[in-house]
Amino acid sequence: MAGYGRPSSAVCIFLCAVVLALLCGHVRAASLSVKVPEREKMCFYTWVDQQYEKVGFYFAVQEGGNFDIDYSVHSPHDKVIVEGHSSSQEDYVFTANEYGEYSFCFENYMSSAEEKLVDFDITVESEPRLELPLSKAALLSEQSTPVEESMQKLDSDFVAVERTLRYFRTRENHGFSTVEKTRSRIVRYSVIQTLLIVAISVGQVFIVRLLFDKGASARNRV
Repeated sequence: MAGYGRPSSAVCIFLCAVVLALLCGHVRAASLSVKVPEREKMCFYTWVDQQYEKVGFYFAVQEGGNFDIDYSVHSPHDKVIVEGHSSSQEDYVFTANEYGEYSFCFENYMSSAEEKLVDFDITVESEPRLELPLSKAALLSEQSTPVEESMQKLDSDFVAVERTLRYFRTRENHGFSTVEKTRSRIVRYSVIQTLLIVAISVGQVFIVRLLFDKGASARNRV
C-alpha cells in the first residue's frame, strides 16, 4: 500500500499566505446610523492603539433639510484634523500621528426645523508584522507575494464597489426626498387653487345677486 506523500509546494504556499494575511493586518470598523436633532451636536469616539494607524471616516446625510450637516474630527489632544460645513457626503482616510481617543462629531446647529439622518462608519486599520527569523521571513515573503497582491487587489475592488453602492444609495434617498417634496407642493398648490376658485365663484355669485337686488328695488320705487 502506498503511503501518503508530502504536501505539494502549492498547498504550502497557499496555507502560508493565508496565515500571513491573518497575521499581517486587521481592521476595526463601526457602521452606524444616527438621527441628529435640530440645534444639537453628537459625537462618537474610537480608540487608536498606536501611532501611524490608518483611520477612515465616511458619512452621508440620508434624510432631513437640504441633506447637509457640519462635521469635525479631533485628535486625543483636541486638535482639529478635518472639518467641514454644509456637507452631504464625505470620505476621508488619515494617519493617526498619536494614539488615544479620537472624536467624530456632527453638528446640526444650522437647521432649526428638521433633524438629520446620517449614515457613517469609522475604521481603524493596523498592520502588525509577523516576527520570524530573517531567512524564513524572506522565503515566506517570496512565496506569498503573488497571493498577497491578489488579496490586496480584491480588497481595493471591494472597497470601490462598496463606495459606489453608498453613492447610489445616497442619490436614491435624495431623489426620493425630492419627489416627496414635489408631490407635497403639488397637492398643496392644488388645494389652494381649488379654494381660490371656489371663493371667486362664490364672490361672483354674491356680486351678481347684489346688483340684481339693487336694480329690482330701484324699479319698484313709487
